[in-house]
Amino acid sequence: MDFLLNNLLTILILLPVIGAVLTIAHQAFWKQESHLKWLTLGWTTLTFLVSLLMFSSTAAGPSGYFFEQNVPWIKAINANYHVGVDGLSFWLIILTTFIMPIAVLSTWHAVEKRPTAFYVFLLLLESAMIGVFVSLDLLVFYLFFEASLVPMFFLIGIWGGANRIYAAVKFFIFTAFGSLLMLVAIISLYFLYADQTGLGGSFDLVAILNAMNTGNLVIAPQTGMLLFLAFALAFSIKVPLFPFHTWLPDAHTEAPTAGSVILAAVLLKMGTYGLMRFNFTLFPEQSRELAWLFITLAIIGIIYGALVAMVQPDVKRLVAYSSVAHMGFVILGMFSFTEIGMQGAVFQMLAHGISTGALFLLVGFIYERRHTREIKEFGGLANIMPIYATIFVITTMSSIGLPFLNGFVGEFMIMLGMWKSTILGITSGVNWNYIAVMLAGTGVIFAAVYLLWMVQRVFFGKVTKDENRTLSDLSYREIGLMAPLLVLMVYMGVYPTPFLKRMDDPIKAIHERVMQRGGGTVAKQDIEPAPQTDAVGMNR
Repeated sequence: MDFLLNNLLTILILLPVIGAVLTIAHQAFWKQESHLKWLTLGWTTLTFLVSLLMFSSTAAGPSGYFFEQNVPWIKAINANYHVGVDGLSFWLIILTTFIMPIAVLSTWHAVEKRPTAFYVFLLLLESAMIGVFVSLDLLVFYLFFEASLVPMFFLIGIWGGANRIYAAVKFFIFTAFGSLLMLVAIISLYFLYADQTGLGGSFDLVAILNAMNTGNLVIAPQTGMLLFLAFALAFSIKVPLFPFHTWLPDAHTEAPTAGSVILAAVLLKMGTYGLMRFNFTLFPEQSRELAWLFITLAIIGIIYGALVAMVQPDVKRLVAYSSVAHMGFVILGMFSFTEIGMQGAVFQMLAHGISTGALFLLVGFIYERRHTREIKEFGGLANIMPIYATIFVITTMSSIGLPFLNGFVGEFMIMLGMWKSTILGITSGVNWNYIAVMLAGTGVIFAAVYLLWMVQRVFFGKVTKDENRTLSDLSYREIGLMAPLLVLMVYMGVYPTPFLKRMDDPIKAIHERVMQRGGGTVAKQDIEPAPQTDAVGMNR
């Protein structure tokens, strides 16, 4: 047991890889394709069960991380295999390992072409995603971040819809371009550390932050801004933040159901996680300076995503655009730079992963039966599929943010945090933080409009298509898939304390870090301009 706990994160990364290798070996020797889904389900379930051992953590190490491992990897460039977990990454790892068996089960009767490759890519993708959330070495983080692109590229490109090649290439080009700029910034940090400390270069996040805290590493403002933008661009594309969102609807629409679920539940969170883990801690000054820009783009994304979702004729594409709006709320909470807003942002990441992942599963269920996602092709399904309709409506309410469901908690905390924030300041008697909250609040109203209107057209009224009269309701397998997601929607909405408590310490640490300047806490007047000014509510 000691060996397991001491190497827990490494084991979590390796288990899916071992599963992928054994899946290939099984098919090479036994050629039983019907066994592949069971093997993959077994490995993803085992990974989830092992990840639950993270709940046994009692005390963090000297760096503030649990289950930390730091061993030399490439000595010539002083690159270490440094992994660890804190309250920020804890729930994202659990979300990853939890969603993967559900994604595998969703493909039970859907994958007929190249099943070996499909399940291998799913397992490799899980390994890369876990690696992203545990990496504390910038080079290791970059490698895992890039590695997650390849399996998803093939999942979309081989098993996707009619326009799968276009969607896959667009997804890869967008994300790879941002990642390459981040690599340049990582290399620049490496040499800055080497030049100023005299200790040789380092990719280690903890070492770099320690050097900055002690004054041994000082990044000039202009250099810091360039590095901040390089990191931020990579993460903003991954979120995706408006106007870098255009790859997402195509990727979601063309991806197989499992790919859409993983993309919504986990991959998008890599962007918001990266902003909090790296941009806020390495470049706090620049994070504050450009907060107005990110808040503005987040609000545009919230409203734009909702309005475009409202006119979509395809259910899956509607849900895809809803992700643009929901992730805008996450960005808004993060850049409020209040503890409650930042906690709400992390909670919303989890809530979005559960509710939107569930919506994509439900869309996949009906697509398998009707081979269409066009809203006009449905109508009156509640009469034919009452269980399906009931679960769909509950999931929709969670996505809208109905009280006592998980979507409400995160959005409420985000708007409360933004309301209490002083980051945008007051100009000519106008509190721009209040304006930001009011504009973002319209996104909640629009969400109710486009989701409830879609529900009305799909499930209520008369059955207008004869093809729908013979549709079967959800099977026991499909109900079993949805059951844990429904339980989490209610549990997180009624009793969010366990989730918030575990993320409390790292959020406080990041908040303290980002709100410091020159070793001292930023005073209110430093981030809130004087009442009489020519500025347009933007803190520069």
